[in-house]
Amino acid sequence: MSAIRDNILRRITTITPRYLPFAEVASETAPLSRLLRLSLFQVSVGMALVLLVGTLNRVMIVELGVPASLVAIMLALPLIFAPFRALIGFKSDQHRSALGWRRVPYIWKGTMLQFGGFAIMPFALLVLSGYDQAADAPLWIGRASAALAFLLVGAGVHTVQTVGLALATDLVPAEDQPKVVGLMYVMLLVGMIVSALIFGYLLSDYTPGRLVQVVQGAAVTTIALNLLALWKQEPRDRARAANPPPVEAFSDAWAVFSAREGTMRLLVVIALGTMAYGMAEVLLEPYGGEVLSMSVAMTTRLTAVLAAGGLLGFGLASHVLLRGAAPLNVATFGAAIGVPAFIAIAIAAQMGGVTLFTAGTFVSGVGAGLFGHGTLTATMRRAPRSQIGLALGAWGAVQATAAGIAIAVGGIIRDVILAMPGTVGPAAPYIPVFLLEAVFLLAALCVIWRLHAKAPRNLGLEP
Repeated sequence: MSAIRDNILRRITTITPRYLPFAEVASETAPLSRLLRLSLFQVSVGMALVLLVGTLNRVMIVELGVPASLVAIMLALPLIFAPFRALIGFKSDQHRSALGWRRVPYIWKGTMLQFGGFAIMPFALLVLSGYDQAADAPLWIGRASAALAFLLVGAGVHTVQTVGLALATDLVPAEDQPKVVGLMYVMLLVGMIVSALIFGYLLSDYTPGRLVQVVQGAAVTTIALNLLALWKQEPRDRARAANPPPVEAFSDAWAVFSAREGTMRLLVVIALGTMAYGMAEVLLEPYGGEVLSMSVAMTTRLTAVLAAGGLLGFGLASHVLLRGAAPLNVATFGAAIGVPAFIAIAIAAQMGGVTLFTAGTFVSGVGAGLFGHGTLTATMRRAPRSQIGLALGAWGAVQATAAGIAIAVGGIIRDVILAMPGTVGPAAPYIPVFLLEAVFLLAALCVIWRLHAKAPRNLGLEP
């Protein structure tokens, strides 16, 4: 029996690096089990994104009748905190603690913000749904409470994700930092897929009370996952506590980071690509519900399809980057395949129906994964180890800001077209948004071409 067990374990050891992307990032000081446990913070972030961008936006627009523009603005409220991701990452680089911690205090504060938002959200949903015991509450209270809940959850997500990624990079050598960040984003997508499937199952028989239970469960699960993720991850550095490093001004650190040629163009590429892939996030599920007659459970599972595509994209990006591909070449391919994907989504209402819509959604997820991993790796290669938090924060700030603007603009465009006299068909307010996303991807490709022409050796264009 012992020989059989040893043989099975030996086979698993040889299989894992082949089929699990980023498995080779593990080391004696940071074994794969420890990195996977740390990645649970990304699972909690993925769960929050599915609940906000997937389930709640469809329920609020279709079932509760909240205008799409108002929902889009609520989803874009975390935009207020998005530009501060670079500052949050920088502050965690410079943080002084009596225990020598840098990352843990910020991750815990972000977790509390997420929990607070989820704690408020059920009461807002009860008011918006017209629940009997909340019927006397003014509608504006429900909408204001929902906006506050979205704001708190979004602020927590930004803080937890930025500083959690920085903590992950602290645990591995500099050459393995892009790989460990890639592993963290794979776990984000896994968390989104699992959460979407669970939420879809729990909401197969939708009622306002069931939705409230799901939100409350998400709040408790967030605390549990993040506590388990943080347990004994960051060592208490007594030497650092006794002799803290000199304080550096954020403006000085940013000047050093942004001084390299082409950095601002790289950030423009990230913004354009993220806007392209983010504009339809608030509209995919309402589009499936209103135009293609998909149920709440079906459209929630659609989020799992999108995340599965992103997971495949990250896996492919990891595969080719480990074999010497240039990061921005990977991002270029990710942007290119998104153009036909959004065209497919746009024409699904006229031909192909749910099948073409689902296929286009999956391919757009693949493109987003390739584009995200490529631009993230290119950004990280531009920063020294002492500025990893700043680099991750800069990438996250641009990405989150662009995504927030895109979500708000997408919802506003849909409502403006819907209000126009003579609008024909339920698909008319959605199709222009999907086509505009393709235009943004073409613009990102043009800026990448300029990067190749201007600075081919400085921007992650080389292996």
